Amino acid sequence: MAPRKNFRNQAKKEVKPAAVVNKNGVKVEASVAASGGGFSGTKIFTWFMVLALLGVWSSVAVVWFDLVDYDNVIAERAKEFRFNFSEVLQGKLSAYDADGDGDFDVEDAKVLLGLKERPVSVLLREAKEDYAVKEPDAAPTPDDDAAVPLPPISDDFIPDDSRDEATHPYEDENNAIDTKGELVEKAQPQQTVEESKQYNNQPGSYNNQPGSPETKETEAESVPEPEADVEPEVESVPEPEADVEPEVESVPELEAEFVPELKAKKKKPKLLNKFEKTIKTEIDAAEKLRKKGKVEEAVRAFETLVLQYPQSPRCRYGKALAEDGLAEKMLSNDMLQKAIGTYKEASELPNATPDLIKATLKKRAERQQFLGRMRGALATLEKLVQIFPEDMALKNDLGVAHLLIGDNNSAKRVYEEVLATAPSDGFAKVHYGFILKSENKIAESIPFLRDGLESGDPGTDDGRFYFHLGDALQRMGDDSAYKWYERGHQRGHFASVWQRSLYNVDGLKAQPWWTPKDTGYMDLVKTLERNWRIIRDEAQSVMDKTTGLFVPEEENLREKGEWGQFTLWQQGKKAGESCRSVPKTCGLLERYPEATGCKRGQIKFSVMQPGTHVWPHTGPTNCRLRMHLGLVIPKTGCKIRCTNDTRAWEEGKVLIFDDSFEHEVWQDADSYRLIFIVDVWHPELTQYQRQTLSPI
Repeated sequence: MAPRKNFRNQAKKEVKPAAVVNKNGVKVEASVAASGGGFSGTKIFTWFMVLALLGVWSSVAVVWFDLVDYDNVIAERAKEFRFNFSEVLQGKLSAYDADGDGDFDVEDAKVLLGLKERPVSVLLREAKEDYAVKEPDAAPTPDDDAAVPLPPISDDFIPDDSRDEATHPYEDENNAIDTKGELVEKAQPQQTVEESKQYNNQPGSYNNQPGSPETKETEAESVPEPEADVEPEVESVPEPEADVEPEVESVPELEAEFVPELKAKKKKPKLLNKFEKTIKTEIDAAEKLRKKGKVEEAVRAFETLVLQYPQSPRCRYGKALAEDGLAEKMLSNDMLQKAIGTYKEASELPNATPDLIKATLKKRAERQQFLGRMRGALATLEKLVQIFPEDMALKNDLGVAHLLIGDNNSAKRVYEEVLATAPSDGFAKVHYGFILKSENKIAESIPFLRDGLESGDPGTDDGRFYFHLGDALQRMGDDSAYKWYERGHQRGHFASVWQRSLYNVDGLKAQPWWTPKDTGYMDLVKTLERNWRIIRDEAQSVMDKTTGLFVPEEENLREKGEWGQFTLWQQGKKAGESCRSVPKTCGLLERYPEATGCKRGQIKFSVMQPGTHVWPHTGPTNCRLRMHLGLVIPKTGCKIRCTNDTRAWEEGKVLIFDDSFEHEVWQDADSYRLIFIVDVWHPELTQYQRQTLSPI
C-alpha cells in the first residue's frame, strides 16, 4: 500500500512559494505576483492532475467492493508511469490503458488484475513496438518468390491416421510426470510381435528410443522455425566454379577472392510468398509471442491472422507451430492432433513456397511419429519425397519411417537408391548396414556400419550402430569390436565397455553378479528354490517329447545349436494359455509383483541342447536383474560368463546377474540343460518408476 500512500501525499503536499515585495512594498506570494492575483498556471495544472487521478481511482473503486486488493495492482503500474504533460492535460493516462481503448476505466482495471484477457490487437501492437529491428521495405525480386512447379498433391497420400496400436505419448502411464514436474519417459509405440522381432524392441534395435533422461534421442535434421526478427538459416554448400582450382593454397594471391566462395554459406529458407512480405511485421509480432513462450497468446494472434489472411500459408504454419507448443505445455494429445491438421492445411494452400512446404510436412511427420501414428508419418514422408525427389535427407527419413513399421525390405530399397546417388552418405550407410545385419549378413554389414560411423554425418552417432558394429565384429572373431564399444562408451552411449544396454535409468547400482541379499528379493528366491522340483516337472510336461524343445529362440543370438523357450509372462503381461499348462508354477509367482509386474522383463523356461553356443551379447536395459533357477543341469559342460567371471548352474539353486552386462553361454554337455528364467525390477527403482517406465 505504500506506493498508493505516496501518490496521495504527492497530491496533498504543496510547497509554499517564496514571498516577493511588489512595487508598493507589500509582500505577496510569487504565484500571485506572477498572475496578477488570479489562478496561476501551476495551480491549473495541479487541478488537472487531481481530476485525472480521481478518474483513475474512481474506476478502481467500482471493482473495490469485490473485496480484491486492486490498489496494489494500480500502484505497481504507477511505478512505471511517466508524466507526459500533453497527455495529462488531455485527460489521457495511457500508462494505465490496458485494453487499448485510449482511456482508463473499469475494463482496464479488470485486465490489469487478470480478470479479463487482453485483446489480441493490443498484444500484436505491443509486439510490433517491441520489434526493435525494422527491416526496410524492399520490393521482392522475382527469384525470391518464383514458384517452382510442384506435382499435384492427392489426398490419397494421407490415409486415416489410425493409432497403429500406439499409446498416447502425453497422457498414458508411460509418459507420466514425476514429482519434480518432469516428463519421465516418452512412450514407445507398441509394435506387433513381427515388427518387434525385426526392428524395435530387440537389444540394440533401431526403434526411436524413449526420449527421457535414460536415453538419447536420434539426431534428426531440424525443421526451420523462424525467429521473431530473423528467419532461420540452413547450410548449403555452393558448387565451386569450373575454372577455380580446388587447392586454394596454391594461388595465395587469389585466396581472399576465392576462399569465401568455397566456404559453406548459410541460406535462409524462403517461407514468405510475395503477399506475405507485405504483412511480415504482423507475422513477426505473432511469432515473437511464440518464441517468448507465450503460446496461448501466440495461438490467438495467429488465429486472428488466419481469419484476416485465410490464404496465407505462413500464417497457417505459424498457427500450427503455436498449437504444437501449446500441446506440449498442456500435455494434450488433442491439441497436438489439431496442430498436425493445421500443418497439413498450411502445406496445401496455394502459393506456399517450396521451403515452407518442406518445413511444414517435415514437422507434421515428426509429430505424427511422436503420437505413434507411424503409417500416417510414412504417408507424409512419401508425399515429401514425391515433391522433392532430389533431397537425399528426405529419402533417409523415409527409410527410417519404413523401419519403424517393420518394413525392412522397403527401407532397404530406399537406402539402395540413396547410396546409388550419394555413395558417401553416412546416414544411409549405417542404416543399410543395420538392415544387412538383421538379415544375418554379418560380414556384409560391417563395412557399411563402420564407414557410416566414421563419416560423422548427422544421425550416425547413435549407440545402436556402435552396438551392432561391435556385435558383428565379435561374431566374426574380430577383437576390434571392443575398440568400437570403447568409442561408444566415450561418446556417452554405453555405461561401460561391458555394460552396453541402451534403455537405461541413470544412477542405478551396476554390478554383473548379485546375491539374493543384494537384491532384497530373498522371499522370491526361497520360494523358487523350495519348489524347484514342482517347477521342473511342469516344465518337462510342456516340452516337445520328440525334440526336447520349446518354441525356438528367435533373437538370433546363437552361433550354433538348439535353444528353445516357453514364456509365461512378457512385459508384465501374463500369457494365459501358457500358464494354464503350468498352473502350479504360475501360482507360485503370482505373489511377487517385482517379477510378474516387471514390464522390462520376462518369465520363461529355457532349454538348451548339447553343442549350443550363444554369442556374447547384452540385454536392452539396466532396469532389471535376471534370475536363473537350475532345473536340469548336466554335471559338466554348461557354463555362463558375465563380463570376465564365468559360473555354472546347480539344480535347485538361483544365479542372479545383470544381463545389461555382456554375457555368453556354452552348452557342451551330453544332454539338455533346462533352467527357469525370472526377470525382476532393479531393486533401486522406485515404485513410481516401475509404474511409468515403458515396456521392453
